[in-house]
Amino acid sequence: MSSTVQTVVSARVGEVDSLESRLSNRTANVGVIGLGYVGLPLALLLAEAGFPVTGFDIDPQKVEKLSRGESYIYRVPSSEVQLARAKEFSATVDYSQVADMDAIIICVPTPLNEQREPDLSHITNTAAAIAPHLQAGQLVVLESTTYPGTTEEVFVPILEKNSSGLRAQHDDEGIEGKCFYVAFSPEREDPGNNSFARSDIPKVVGGLSQRASELAGTLYRAIFRHIVPVSTPAAAEMTKLLENIYRCVNIALVNELKLLCLRMGIDIWEVIDAASTKPFGFQPFQPGPGLGGHCIPVDPFYLSWKAKQWDFHTRFIELAGEINVSMPYHVVNAIAAALNRVQKPLAGSRILILGVSYKKDVDDVRESPALTIIELLKQQGARVSYHDPYFPQLLKGRHYNLQMERVPLDNLGAHDCVVIVTDHSDYDYPTIVRQARLVVDTRNATLRGCPSPSPGGLRR
Repeated sequence: MSSTVQTVVSARVGEVDSLESRLSNRTANVGVIGLGYVGLPLALLLAEAGFPVTGFDIDPQKVEKLSRGESYIYRVPSSEVQLARAKEFSATVDYSQVADMDAIIICVPTPLNEQREPDLSHITNTAAAIAPHLQAGQLVVLESTTYPGTTEEVFVPILEKNSSGLRAQHDDEGIEGKCFYVAFSPEREDPGNNSFARSDIPKVVGGLSQRASELAGTLYRAIFRHIVPVSTPAAAEMTKLLENIYRCVNIALVNELKLLCLRMGIDIWEVIDAASTKPFGFQPFQPGPGLGGHCIPVDPFYLSWKAKQWDFHTRFIELAGEINVSMPYHVVNAIAAALNRVQKPLAGSRILILGVSYKKDVDDVRESPALTIIELLKQQGARVSYHDPYFPQLLKGRHYNLQMERVPLDNLGAHDCVVIVTDHSDYDYPTIVRQARLVVDTRNATLRGCPSPSPGGLRR
């Protein structure tokens, strides 16, 4: 080996060892891009663990709030932001500061477009924004849920094209040259679930190279007890999709059984409770008004879209999606049927929707079935209002434009029908059943919260 090549190799080895050392002793500067429901909690965890952390976001209002020590996410108290700022956490809209980071974690949204196809614009825009500021030896981790192949086929090429001659290290390239390290590590957030400490949830990591996997594992080991390495970024991407498709398919199954049980006069919740007593081979899933959130309604379509490139039709996944997407329409039909029983037409009826977030006790309306239900009811001439303790207003969103203000719960009897769409813990269900003229309960909340069912109530 020539002395020149030996010098380059030695420099790269020293660079990697230095980064690993900084990650191990938690002196590495860590940047978290995308300070939403995933990115902000992750950034604060890293700051709590002792890392100097810089949060990046394109929304200046978020950055201003964080700079004042204020949180904009309900489940993240402002005290956690203030504690992190007292250590070494800051927020910025200036992507040039990426150059000062040792590790960069990207947590940006990956929604569907109007054609229900993957929208990777947040990933591609972020990659283009940070690429000019990349430095040799940096670690870049993508956490955004996406289809297998995104990291290698979409993300890395943009970074390489727009950086100053840098390349992502692959296993077959050794350690020579000007390289940065890339890994994919799917987020495993479950808002509202307090059964597991975040640090106890195993962290899956798949690097573009073995060294990238090791470096990402070293970083995440500071805040997660167990690291699960997989062979490639695509394997890690597929892991996340499998987790959520598993839930999507089983929720679709129980939703279909719910519809059948309604026709047969069987209580589906009683059946689920009985089946749950089996100590093996069964995991309970609950029916509801439809799927919501950023993951379960979206992720299956990412895989279905990608599978078409391989001439593979994911019939099982798409059927589950069809069933879950149809549930808000079933709820509207159930409301109309309930009103018919009391000789009222749906058109002109005053209907109160309780809960618009996609899940109990969270401040997130992304893909919420409540929004679809409200739009469908309005289309049929109903006079719709809503209440949700987490949302004083419904403003224009990606797929809806409701422009509504929350109404108080001081006169439930003024509404022809009260529809429980999201079973928030704040609601007093016995009082709701007692005061409302008619209740349509999509979550079985009234039976769980009341000693006896409402004479006029319907569980749908």
